[in-house]
Amino acid sequence: MNIRQLEIKIGLEAPVKLLHVSDTHLSFADRRDNLRKRSLAKRRRVTFSDGEDRCRRSLREAVAYARDTGALLVHTGDMIDFVSHQNLDITREILGDCDYFFVPGNHEFSKYVGEAVETEAYKMDSLRLVQSYFHGDLRFCARVVGGVNLVGIDNVYYHINEIQFQRLQAEVAKGLPILLLMHTPLYTPELFHEQITVRGESDAGLIGCPQELMRNYSPERYAQQAATPLDFEIIEYVKAQPLVKAVLAGHLHFFHQSELRGGTPQIVAGGGFAGEAIEYTLL
Repeated sequence: MNIRQLEIKIGLEAPVKLLHVSDTHLSFADRRDNLRKRSLAKRRRVTFSDGEDRCRRSLREAVAYARDTGALLVHTGDMIDFVSHQNLDITREILGDCDYFFVPGNHEFSKYVGEAVETEAYKMDSLRLVQSYFHGDLRFCARVVGGVNLVGIDNVYYHINEIQFQRLQAEVAKGLPILLLMHTPLYTPELFHEQITVRGESDAGLIGCPQELMRNYSPERYAQQAATPLDFEIIEYVKAQPLVKAVLAGHLHFFHQSELRGGTPQIVAGGGFAGEAIEYTLL
């Protein structure tokens, strides 16, 4: 594993350890799934598992490390690459009795990667099944650990809804410092620059990107990622909220750290399929 060590100063009475993993992309299927899905698994493992077992091995190593060090495993989505019997079974088997906090990624609900426009209706086709394999509400979850409120929001399709906003406000009202976990990172100028200018991506894959910066997006990506007025309202609320001490995300498969307004860090974890992880010491 390649584990980065970071500190986040919150003002706790005693340190808290977290191991942040994202984008494991388990890419397996067996005879319980159809031939199309088994062929998909073989192709996707070329990317995420060197054609072999890297993604599964990396998840096992992360779970073992968390257990050995007493860190809480936090995972910001795309544990699986697509919905299959074997991917879900591997997830349940490896996590076992591990203590973890999980927010979903878009691949948690993908039946065949890239097959369709991803909408809430599309998500609902898989939500009940996938939910049965994970602890916690996949749409919104919260948990207090060592005086820190971990709050997880499903924003996998680049939007946050009114009910999630209300639940976030209720968590803020508790008065505890918050770490906000989500799959898709929030827009920052530095992260947009990294995606578009440095890495040459055709779209930034961020939530809340200013629309004037999206002029060169394809029509499909623009429709997918263009923020609503509610999205912008929620993002501004997060940026202005002093109790939000950091935003932890994934989705992009590389490590990146930048700041939201007011100096709040946003930390994006690298690809868990390649053994990338971040160990936080919350102080």
